[in-house]
Amino acid sequence: MRILLVAALFASIVFESHQLAAQNPSTPSAENANPAGEQKTDAGDKAGSSFLPQGIANVADEAAKFGSRFNIPIKTTGGTQVWTDHAYRDGYRVQEHALTGHCRLLDGGNVRRAWGTKEQCLAALENYKPKPADPAKPQQVAVLLHGLMRTSHSMKPLEVSLKEEGFDDIIRFSYASSRRSIGDHAAALRVILEDQPTNTQFTFAGHSMGNIVVRHLVGDLQRDGDPAGILPRCRCMVMLGPPNQGASISRRLAPTGLYGLLTGKGGMELGPEWAEFVKRLATPPFPFAIVAGDVSDNTIQNPLVDGDGDFVVGLDEAKLDGCAEFHTVPVLHSFLMNDPKAIELSVEFIRKHP
Repeated sequence: MRILLVAALFASIVFESHQLAAQNPSTPSAENANPAGEQKTDAGDKAGSSFLPQGIANVADEAAKFGSRFNIPIKTTGGTQVWTDHAYRDGYRVQEHALTGHCRLLDGGNVRRAWGTKEQCLAALENYKPKPADPAKPQQVAVLLHGLMRTSHSMKPLEVSLKEEGFDDIIRFSYASSRRSIGDHAAALRVILEDQPTNTQFTFAGHSMGNIVVRHLVGDLQRDGDPAGILPRCRCMVMLGPPNQGASISRRLAPTGLYGLLTGKGGMELGPEWAEFVKRLATPPFPFAIVAGDVSDNTIQNPLVDGDGDFVVGLDEAKLDGCAEFHTVPVLHSFLMNDPKAIELSVEFIRKHP
């Protein structure tokens, strides 16, 4: 079983390497240049910088000159693995490329409307979607966060159900889960939340690592005094398969070296770096429920996971003191956010906390 898991990891790395090569060719192009040329100084950025192709710094200087000239609308996939949302407004998103640092503006249909520096893209966002005055009625916004090595598209089934609950807007936060630290993702999410109208109320639903991003965000806000008053406006949260106590599978795979290459800084924080990393996390000061997978009745079990669980996160690893509800469903980790029963439990809990 261990050999098969390691082989699967290696195959994934080879596949992702081809994906990265396709997205970061050696010749300059609009989508792969770094117009910002910004220095990256924190730990997460240093971890990601090792993937940068040689000569990218030279491309950055030139790209800044062309970003405002060649903004040709191009259909995209919306961001997979290497893109992180840094601004959101009525379906439009400004994303930053984790490897190059350049940005792009996507509309609600994932069509690229602008690219260049972050400043250029934010200016374009203002042109397409000027920031409105705060509405008289508080806006109810659901924020959905995918897990490690997944994309925001994986949260679509839950989004569909929440739309039926009458949310004014739903933000499916996209982040480069394997190319930056969890703290980096939390910082990007914070910028988005603080940019929403000041009377916006937030409801969160996360899968796997997405829950840890929110817990890191909560810790950051508490340490900084929450100047924008985000925490009092958080209604509730549903955690799907959260590694709230770290992940034994991460600790056991980390020594292979392949695990860190595949999952990046964030994956290492859930495993061998957990003891130090967990100090940055906080328990949400608002109601939260946990829906964990339990496939202990299956004949095949994962020897890399401690005890019963969903084949990736153990039941004990999912638990967190203070949760209002704890549920289990007989579903594998990768399918929790698509499972009808898990979605039903999520919606029911959210409905209890209007």
